[in-house]
Amino acid sequence: MSLSLYYALPALGSYAMLSIFFLRWPHLLHTPRAPTFRVRLAAHRGGSGELLESTMEAMENSMAQRSDLLELDCQLTRDKVVVVSHDENLYRQSGLNRDVGSLDFEDLPLYKEELEVYFSPGHFAHGSDRRMVRLEDLFQRFPRTPMSVEIKGNNEELICEIADLVRRYDRNEITIWASENRSVMKKCKAANPEMPLSFTISRGFWVLLSYYLGLLPFIPIPEKFFFCFLPNIINVVFWCLNEESDFEAAFSVGATGVMTDYPTALRHYLDNRGPAAQAS
Repeated sequence: MSLSLYYALPALGSYAMLSIFFLRWPHLLHTPRAPTFRVRLAAHRGGSGELLESTMEAMENSMAQRSDLLELDCQLTRDKVVVVSHDENLYRQSGLNRDVGSLDFEDLPLYKEELEVYFSPGHFAHGSDRRMVRLEDLFQRFPRTPMSVEIKGNNEELICEIADLVRRYDRNEITIWASENRSVMKKCKAANPEMPLSFTISRGFWVLLSYYLGLLPFIPIPEKFFFCFLPNIINVVFWCLNEESDFEAAFSVGATGVMTDYPTALRHYLDNRGPAAQAS
């Protein structure tokens, strides 16, 4: 055995043992953070498989199913109103080929009478409520309900408006910043650093790579939500699952919760076959 291997093999062995040990007991390296809330049932776009996405009617339905979290996407109108809308362009949702930012809030069109469920192709949602809703309306209607607010574009004005609304309604601890883009997330954090963060795509890949390299136990994680295996440190929410077999698979591997377009179906699963029901 060469001299380099003589020293390298014990060092690698010690590193592997330490990595496994601290992966199993991360609280020995990192101070445990008691979450402000736990997510079991998260409603994607307010439960877009059961009623028209992002409407007040959909949100009310999700809350009737005891949703722990409402997932929202926000845009900014021409008159600086933060509205809940997945798309900046309104064509898919309403048939009007205009951007939200080119219209005042009062001029926004109604949603179509039916909308296809993005994660369940071929399935369509309907509803009597077709109006777009302001983020402020949701904060007033559900003052203590946790919400995840996703920023789609790089719109600093929108970010600042949301940050101000969250402060005004005293929701710093229960409103989550969400974005797929790392640079956008940095701006979100700067606008209101008291709000919890979710993972961006690049951060998620970095955590996965760190896990396989054995580095994960030694890396601090400021984010509190992973929208997928760190259940002892943060909330891990699998997104977006719509079938009971997928609910079962997610919870079986340690998910904290599941985000779905069908909150009624997930509530039925949790009450009858979920982890809490099986333990009772």
